[in-house]
Amino acid sequence: MAAHRKPRQRSAGGNTARTAWTIALAGAATATGFDGTGHAEPQLTPAQVKAKVDRLYQEAEAATEKYNGAKEKADAAEQRIRALQDEAARKTEKLNSAREALGSMAAAQYRDGGLDPALQLALSADPDRYLDGAEFAERAGNRQAASVESVRRQLREIEQLRGAAHIELTSLKSRQAELKQHKKTITGKLDTARTLLSRLTAEEQAQLQQSGTDRAGRSSTGAREALTAPGSATAQAPNARAAAAVSYAYAKLGSPYVWGATGPNAFDCSGLTQAAYRSAGLSLPRTTYAQIDAGRRVSRSELLPGDLVFFYSGISHVGLYIGNGQMIHAPNPSAPVRVAPLDEMPFAGATRVS
Repeated sequence: MAAHRKPRQRSAGGNTARTAWTIALAGAATATGFDGTGHAEPQLTPAQVKAKVDRLYQEAEAATEKYNGAKEKADAAEQRIRALQDEAARKTEKLNSAREALGSMAAAQYRDGGLDPALQLALSADPDRYLDGAEFAERAGNRQAASVESVRRQLREIEQLRGAAHIELTSLKSRQAELKQHKKTITGKLDTARTLLSRLTAEEQAQLQQSGTDRAGRSSTGAREALTAPGSATAQAPNARAAAAVSYAYAKLGSPYVWGATGPNAFDCSGLTQAAYRSAGLSLPRTTYAQIDAGRRVSRSELLPGDLVFFYSGISHVGLYIGNGQMIHAPNPSAPVRVAPLDEMPFAGATRVS
């Protein structure tokens, strides 16, 4: 009779190890699916990397414009809060003075009070003088009543100021939460772009940079002339302010792109156009989607140097037109302020603000 053998038992440790490995693989796959840049992703060609990075830069810039808008509103809320607080402080100081005057008047009445006015008249050695005094006391009473009403009114005003300040503070907190979220979006997309670029070889990165330079100078002769001859652009500007804005933009060629920056040494796209017109004495809104409504819309065929030119369906990028189908703009973190053709991005519209 064959010997009965006990079936082999699987090692508990082996099962645990295999289970842990399966979970780890699943987790890695999930992480890759969420951020789109996991190590399991197939090797991308330099062209595919560039396409992804360009899209990330565009999305980051759209988030930057939202950040700029939220920051503008947060700054305005802070200014209103400070103004309300200053006004409340002034009114409180005035109220305290009125309260002190009322306190002195009440103390005097307490000291002089006690006898009924009719009895004081009967006992008075000089009734006429007493009546004159009583008339004065009545006038003083009227003044006291007016003072009391003034104090009440000032209290109401101060409470209204405090209520308004509370509303502004709530608005400010909401804007600050918005800022935090937009900043997280921006930094996340820029970090992802840097990670994608870091996977390329030095030679591939150099090729991408060169291709970007070539595209920016598609009209190479015109671009080189534009770099060295700003006078021709300013001469064609419709007015002195537009000419001054164009001159400012030329002076900032080569400045780095920094999201949220408005100069004088670094810019984002709308920060550059805002700074250019600020130098010309004209105040523009902070964001692209506000700047496009800051002047008169013009068609592409009507463009003159100094016009603002906008790109993408969400109006998330802006440049300053300089003539010959060229603009000066702050592209993205991969490139400084430079001259580029309008055809570099999908054209969305133009505005003449001066």
